[in-house]
Amino acid sequence: MIPRAAILTLLVCGAGFLTSCSRQDPAPDSATPGMPSRREFDVKGQVLSLHPEELKVRIKHEAIPGYMDAMTMPFHVQDTNELAGLIPGEEVTFKLIVTEDDAWIEAIAKTGVAENILPAGAPIRIAREVEPLEAGDPLPEYHLVNEHGQEVSLSQFKGNALVLSFLFTRCPIPTFCPLTARKLVETQEQLLANRNGPTNWHILAITVDPEFDTPERLKEFGETYGYQPAQFNLLTGELIDITALAEQFGLLFWTEAGSISHNLRTVVVDANGIIQTNMVGNEWKVGTLVKDVIEAAAGDGKADRGIFRSPVR
Repeated sequence: MIPRAAILTLLVCGAGFLTSCSRQDPAPDSATPGMPSRREFDVKGQVLSLHPEELKVRIKHEAIPGYMDAMTMPFHVQDTNELAGLIPGEEVTFKLIVTEDDAWIEAIAKTGVAENILPAGAPIRIAREVEPLEAGDPLPEYHLVNEHGQEVSLSQFKGNALVLSFLFTRCPIPTFCPLTARKLVETQEQLLANRNGPTNWHILAITVDPEFDTPERLKEFGETYGYQPAQFNLLTGELIDITALAEQFGLLFWTEAGSISHNLRTVVVDANGIIQTNMVGNEWKVGTLVKDVIEAAAGDGKADRGIFRSPVR
């Protein structure tokens, strides 16, 4: 019998707003010298759900040649009027605008209505049967591999405040994994600059694309963003272990037509190995994470514990 935690099709239906992002190879890099700072792509897709309060719409879209595979993902709009009159199931065209640090869609136009608004059967992936983790629970042991090809265990970081987050190197949308990476590095920089602050802290970014993200690729990715390997590592490992760890924090990911779909989590664990905070999405403030890490580094049980069920603005 396949465990509840492994039925990805059910998770897809109940997971809410999920992120999808996968880079086609080769694809233009907005950070590459000589590339335009603003690019526009004409896209066709189907509206699956509307979230005007968050200025978002979830669309199952066709492939964007030279940039992104076909997939299902949430898109930001800059004006809620863009969503006026849309209903789930409608086929649309729109423009995807990508800059160095942002992405949104505009000029949404209806082209028709499709009957089936649910994605075709999502693949099932078998994972270890695991229980959800909450604030106050101890961090379980997992064995992974860092960007230097060295085996690491989560338990070896006990005594340090630990930040755990998830991303993958091929993600092309600036507001998804690249934004998470930038915020983690900014957190690193603020903690290193705090001369009176704790030194017992560590950041771990775990790939959800272990088949592609080799240690060498993770190292190159980290160097691109300016990570400091003494206190920041990027990890890969066995898919079954990454799936289990991610699921315990409420992070779901899967591959669909060559693309990776996922949501976002960033977790803080205190110096005693006790989970303090699980932040949903990546709209949290760097200052909030820095404060959480400083409190968690004390390991005195006085850090604020809580699960952010919505982005912190």
